[in-house]
Amino acid sequence: MNDRSPLPLDASPPGPDELFGDLFVKVQTRRLFADGKTFPDMEPRRDPASIMTAWQAERPDTEDAIRSFVMAHFASPPPPRLDPPDHQATIGDHIAALWDDLVVTGQARGPWSSALALPSPYVIPGGRFREIYYWDSYFTMLGLAIDGRDALVESMLDNFVSLIERFGHIPNGTRSYFLSRSQPPFLALMTDLSRDPAPDVHRRRLAALRREHAYWMAGETALTASGSAAHVVRLPCGTILNRYWDASDTPRPESYAEDVAVAADVRRPSGEVYRDLRAAAESGWDFSSRWLRDPADLGSIETTAIVPIDLNCLLYLSERHIAAECDALGDAQGAATFTARADRRAAAIERYCWIENEGRFGDWHWIDARPVAGATAATLYPLFAGIATGDQAAATATMVERDLLAPGGLRTTTVVTTQQWDRPNGWAPLQWIAVAGLRRYGHDELADMIADRWLATVEGFYDETGALFEKYDIEHGRPAGGGEYPNQQGFGWTNGVVKALIDDRAKRRG
Repeated sequence: MNDRSPLPLDASPPGPDELFGDLFVKVQTRRLFADGKTFPDMEPRRDPASIMTAWQAERPDTEDAIRSFVMAHFASPPPPRLDPPDHQATIGDHIAALWDDLVVTGQARGPWSSALALPSPYVIPGGRFREIYYWDSYFTMLGLAIDGRDALVESMLDNFVSLIERFGHIPNGTRSYFLSRSQPPFLALMTDLSRDPAPDVHRRRLAALRREHAYWMAGETALTASGSAAHVVRLPCGTILNRYWDASDTPRPESYAEDVAVAADVRRPSGEVYRDLRAAAESGWDFSSRWLRDPADLGSIETTAIVPIDLNCLLYLSERHIAAECDALGDAQGAATFTARADRRAAAIERYCWIENEGRFGDWHWIDARPVAGATAATLYPLFAGIATGDQAAATATMVERDLLAPGGLRTTTVVTTQQWDRPNGWAPLQWIAVAGLRRYGHDELADMIADRWLATVEGFYDETGALFEKYDIEHGRPAGGGEYPNQQGFGWTNGVVKALIDDRAKRRG
């Protein structure tokens, strides 16, 4: 059975940096707002051309004058969606009640807003994150499914499918300034949470998954013997694997001043630096020593030179899912094609990403033709995806217990830096990937330790503050730091993973 013909893609709306040019640059570089995301999220009160005409006529230059101009022509974004403190409810009951506080049912947006319209209700992370994010949502949906919020699971899937139908991929988040990149592709795993048996729904989602796969593989047929194009790279054996990449090579609008400052201190073309910063944002690990040649220097970022283990495991799972759906719908050719793709990818992951002498999976530096140094929590993705052999899983478990297990859960990396995706911080999605992966191979004792230590961390902070947070310092039992913005309350994926791990714990204990 053939998928329906792809709809023509919508034109990507211009981002606020494109619409407001010099005005945007002055607001961001002078840091009129403490958070660089504030101005890109503000609503223009009238059409951008009229605003720019007024800007050129007035030419405000002092900080006070620029601020007055902005407040006259733009409406402030809604205040951050915070996690209302609750010292009375159990953490599970608190999360169940919190979903409605994080649901957006109809986002009010003007015609020049950076927010992308969505057809159905969805759950946002909370805090400064007022829009839906791609990979966050899978972990949020784990909790929604456990709490019986099936309608929200289905509506979020509907939103993601609609984004692929309109733009050809799921953007990093639902803002125009995020459209140049995606995020870790979890859509296939999201569909596994669905309870909608309708054949038409399955066909529509399969078409979306195939279209998303084409986005990640764009350029593969034109690669040279050892070249790259967008998200694909050809390795010496001829195999094609994927990397994180961004279609733009300018400063990120939401972190404009930060990116300009990094590029100013680097002796290579600024466009290369900006694309590597953007590619790291696509990875979700923004930022981490994982992407840095020098862990102490963000300017040494080289994300696009790295074949990431997590991305390729997720694409393997997507290919396996597409093959199974094609088979269920009677498309034998599609099933065979995607099964072969998945098998080739699994073999390449083992060849390039298994580091025998260190007993771990890791990223591959495709330009230097070497493994990337240093263990990270991404090492557990091949277990999560079922790619590892039993011996590889056992060696990985040994390494994880020795190097990545911390008093409060699973470390992100073994390197202490000022970046938020490094030691000492721990993150909810990585705990779930680790626990699920270790359980898949029978390493239940280590999975239990990670789960129990993480839950103790989150529950301890909840008992103290009545709230849940984006990330935690799992070494010292204190609020996490690092990165470009303060730790956020909410928080979608923490809520979802806590729910999933509590459910897992209840099943373990009978």
